[in-house]
This record gives sequence, structure tokens and C-alpha cells, in this order.
Amino acid sequence: MIVVGSLGYYILFQGQESFLECVYMTVISLTTVGYGEVIDVSSRPPAIIYTMVLILSGMGVLVYAASSLTAFIVEGHFTGLLRRKHMQNQINKLSGHCIVCGAGETGIRVIDELIKNLSQVVAVDINPQRMSLLENIAASGERRAKSGDGGLFFLNGDATDDQVLESAGITKAAGLVAALPSDKENLYITMSARMLNPTMRIVSKFVDIGIEPKLRKAGANSVVSPTLIGGLRIASEMIRPSAVDFLDKMIRSARGTLRIEEVPIKQDSRLAGKKLAECNLPQKYNLMVLAVEPTRGAPMEFNPDQEVTLDPGMILVVMGEVHDIKRARE
Repeated sequence: MIVVGSLGYYILFQGQESFLECVYMTVISLTTVGYGEVIDVSSRPPAIIYTMVLILSGMGVLVYAASSLTAFIVEGHFTGLLRRKHMQNQINKLSGHCIVCGAGETGIRVIDELIKNLSQVVAVDINPQRMSLLENIAASGERRAKSGDGGLFFLNGDATDDQVLESAGITKAAGLVAALPSDKENLYITMSARMLNPTMRIVSKFVDIGIEPKLRKAGANSVVSPTLIGGLRIASEMIRPSAVDFLDKMIRSARGTLRIEEVPIKQDSRLAGKKLAECNLPQKYNLMVLAVEPTRGAPMEFNPDQEVTLDPGMILVVMGEVHDIKRARE
């Protein structure tokens, strides 16, 4: 607009005015600052008409540019607010879900495996850049849980803040995984989570071996050291490569979701009081029973006898597809 306006004045006055004065005249016309005219347009009707057209056109362009910029800023912010509000409404409806604190190198793999096992997961991470990664996982057709049985929800916030944990639905959650890089943060989250939900299952990651007893005293049901597990995996690769390869392929296979899971025998279960042979788990649910645990934490009976009676509180360790395992649990 400035270039066109300046050239227009220069042509109208046939070069009698300097180009700098033409530029100045254009700028004060477009900005409507009201300074004195350096070029007398009142004696030339074409110049008067040209000035009015220039002012109206310039103001139109400026208003359009300003409104477009404002809309871009406001709509982007508003869309973000709507997205977060919608996500929070979905989380508020959850019950029996799992909260994963930390979506880093360890947490993201925990989230992926939980989704494959048809669990509802709420991921909490303070890093806003990881939200886009979680959004891609939630929308991924390969990782999204089928039939609405599971799903991924996420919050951008500090997991050590009780309000953030409450926003993640910790009072109605079935479990929590503390997978932050810092042992101190995981210890604090474990203690806070146990206070907010005394009955939930808490699994915490740790690096320093000295923090393990503190995590258990703080309320963790189980603690996991990636370093320790990594060392055991390396040793297993050396000693029993075929067995490790079997488990590894079972978990990472893209052709199915074969898993080793547990099926608890509840008080009102139709299997309670029956013998293992009478349940026909291989025929009805395509499940292989690997072990029986009389009660949580008791010694397991591997490759159990088919005459074992399934009492309430007993836990079956089975291998099968996650959908078949879900049907057996129901």
C-alpha cells in the first residue's frame, strides 16, 4: 500500500514533488495521524479522490491484518482451552483407570503396554512438548484400544501437585505408576498417592537402590529398577536366549496381543468352588493356565493339577489374547 500510494502521488504530480514527500504523504494518510500535508492536494480534484481511495483502502488492509492476527491468537488459545476442557470432562468420567506419572523414556513404554492390554490410562507430564506425542499415541490406529475398552487421556501438569493428581482422578483410579526420572519425585508422588487413595495399587520406578525401602514405606506396592531389570535381561540373553526371545516376540509382535496375565477368582465368580478341569478355560476362552496363586503373595503352584479347586481369592496366571483374558475376567 505504501509503495503503490507513493508512486500514485508521484505520477499525479508528474514528479514535481520529491519521492520522499510522496512517501511521507502516503504514510500520514494511511495512519491518519493528522499531520500537515506536505503536498497540496486541495487544488487538484484527482489528487483529492486518490487520497480518499488510498485512506479507505489502506485502513481496510490494516483492519483486516489486525483482525486476522487477533483471530489467530484468540482462536488458537480458545481451541486449546476447549481441548483441555473436553479432556478433563472425559477424565472425570473414568473409574478404575491407571495413572502414569511421567511420559519419558520409561513412562511412554508403560503407557503403550497398558493401552495394548485395554486399560484406560491417564498420563501426567509437566513437559508440554510430550503432549503432542501422547496425542499421536491416543489417535494412532495401531495403538488405540479396540471396542472402547481402553484409551489414553493426558494432562499437562506437575504430578507432585495434589491438585493435578486429583484432576487425573486419583480417588477413583485403580493404580498409579510413578515413572519420573528423579527418585525424590517418585517418592513424593508415592506418598501423596497413598494418602489420596489408600486402596489403589502403586508401582514406582527407582534408580538408587537405597530408595527402595523408603518407597515401600511410603506406600508403593511394588518397585522396579530399570537398571536391575536391564542387568537380568542381559544375563538371561546369555544363559537362556530362546526363552527370552519367546517372551520378547510375544510382547512386541504386531500380529496379535498374546500376553501372560492374571485372572482373580472373585467371591461371586461362577468358577468359584469348581475344579480347574471343570472350568474348561482352554476350550471356552482359549487360555493356557500356567500357575495358580492361592492368595496374593503366597507361593505359586506352577503347571497346576487339573483337580485343583478354585477358591475365592485365588489367582490364575494364564496366557492368551487380551480380549480372551478380558472375557474370562468378566
